[in-house]
Amino acid sequence: MARLQSLTTSEFIQTRRHIRLIATDMDGTLTQAGQLTPGLLQALIELQAAGLAVLIVTGRSVGWVQGLVSYLPVAGAIAENGGLYMAKPDLQLQPLVDLRDITAHRQQLAQLFAQLQGQYPQLRESSDNRFRLSDWTFDVAGLSPDTLTSLQATCAHQGWGFTYSTVQCHLKLPHQDKAPGLQTVLRRYFPDLSPEQVLTVGDSPNDQSLFDTAYFPYSVGVANVAHYCDGRRLAPGGHPMTHLPTYLTTAAEAAGFCELVQQLLAQAHHP
Repeated sequence: MARLQSLTTSEFIQTRRHIRLIATDMDGTLTQAGQLTPGLLQALIELQAAGLAVLIVTGRSVGWVQGLVSYLPVAGAIAENGGLYMAKPDLQLQPLVDLRDITAHRQQLAQLFAQLQGQYPQLRESSDNRFRLSDWTFDVAGLSPDTLTSLQATCAHQGWGFTYSTVQCHLKLPHQDKAPGLQTVLRRYFPDLSPEQVLTVGDSPNDQSLFDTAYFPYSVGVANVAHYCDGRRLAPGGHPMTHLPTYLTTAAEAAGFCELVQQLLAQAHHP
């Protein structure tokens, strides 16, 4: 595995001084064994009190995310891997991709899934598709690396994008991704922030674009991302992830995010 930098390095200490916004994945990054923890909620409260904005950037559906944003101390959330955005206080959905004909778009995604399911009968549609607008999902559990690679190739041949997380596989528009969606949100709603003032956080292949320094120079992976970095699990295309985070936590999942928050707040108190 490529050697990733610790949060205790002098480089991270210098980086922290510039950060104004944290853009973070949800599942496997803010959750611990699939659950929100008291420590995570406290960490988000402390970030808000310190004046550090938090945006959730997730593959989860808009229906799921709208409820989440209502209750958590965050500035807003990007749903469906860069498909839509909602911010407090109004929670109005703002498309980040072309959704001028949502009905036709959903029909095309359903047809693509039916084609894939014909080739791979084990594919099981996710229960939250009824709450989605921009993408189509099915369960990732039980799918082999070879199957994921083949699914990615088939989607690319059909002119569609494909990615997966620890929870689901996503069929989407080819240029629909987390980092481009985040760029659009920053340009529209946070025009005073530069990429150097944004810290991105994630844990799996569908966070790769958030780790791409061409978009954002500073990123953190919670420790469970190491499974993909060292080849124990493969990203779409049958190889380890192309883009790796700049820094790595020692703890996994939400405990790793809380570790990151402790380091950020420590630097805020001791510049």
